[in-house]
Amino acid sequence: MRCPFCGSLDTQVKDSRPAEDGTAIRRRRICPDCAGRFTTFERVQLRELTVLKKTGRKVPFDRSKLVRSFEIALRKRPVDEERIERAVSGIVRRLESSGEVEIPSEQIGLQVLESLKALDDVAFVRYASVYRDFSHAEDFEKVIEEINAKIGRDHALD
Repeated sequence: MRCPFCGSLDTQVKDSRPAEDGTAIRRRRICPDCAGRFTTFERVQLRELTVLKKTGRKVPFDRSKLVRSFEIALRKRPVDEERIERAVSGIVRRLESSGEVEIPSEQIGLQVLESLKALDDVAFVRYASVYRDFSHAEDFEKVIEEINAKIGRDHALD
């Protein structure tokens, strides 16, 4: 592993432990050349995924973009980082195990919406406003009505 500080190729692992509910390994590393310390994560990758954009363009799947989408939608919301990581890992696992190599971006967006709906209603509305391209206040009202209907059903089951 290359040192991010000095570029040396000779780094050493000082500590390894499971992370992300056992789906990754967290490694603490040190560079003997500059004494820099850093952390790496190893994850199982079942297959190389490609995202098929609405324009027809194909780009490699980037997990960090998925994480960033969650972080933006959940900014200043009381949702634990661990729950976000579980949601992201779940989406990635579903995509990798789907058997498809090319995943339409719309499919990823729908999975993010479903996950956000379970995590936080405000984040769901934020993401939906961009994903569904809201242009009027009525668009927000429709989504809020959906959420209120869901809350009403949930309370009726109690």
